[in-house]
Amino acid sequence: MTAFRAQRRAPSSLRVHDGDGTFAPRAAVRARTARPAANELLRWTFPADPSWAAAVRHTVTDRLATVLPHPEQIDNAALATGELFANAVRHAGHGPGDTITVAVECTEHVLRVIVADRSPLPPRPQPTDDCAESGRGLAIVSALTDGWGTAPPEPGSPGKRVWFTMARGRREATP
Repeated sequence: MTAFRAQRRAPSSLRVHDGDGTFAPRAAVRARTARPAANELLRWTFPADPSWAAAVRHTVTDRLATVLPHPEQIDNAALATGELFANAVRHAGHGPGDTITVAVECTEHVLRVIVADRSPLPPRPQPTDDCAESGRGLAIVSALTDGWGTAPPEPGSPGKRVWFTMARGRREATP
């Protein structure tokens, strides 16, 4: 069992921005997203605030448990999503009304997680030393996933989208 899975708590009464300018209980938002677009499992908007990182990880973990066959993959995807969310908060969340959208898409073979924010500046991996307290997020995403990159924002939206992909099949252990 990984450290993240060991620390998971039961779902809470966290409130999630539901896209219409209000915040609703997680269960209410989940019910409203029951009919996702083709290949989309999840699309939620969260406040651009570090206190929402746990809610993002738990939300993604809950949804991925239905599509990823191996618990380690679920943990890796939740951790990578948390890192992208943290980067978006740190580098793009400038005001109290700023939000970050997290989307999960899934095909038969590939999982793709997208984190969208309002900053047009692309993420840049930074070299860090062993004593640095930050700067490892993209290296973690790179190590845990099959690949990551950036994309332009949705039409009519400012900012950018940062994504990662993972194969849905079980990964073989390396010797």
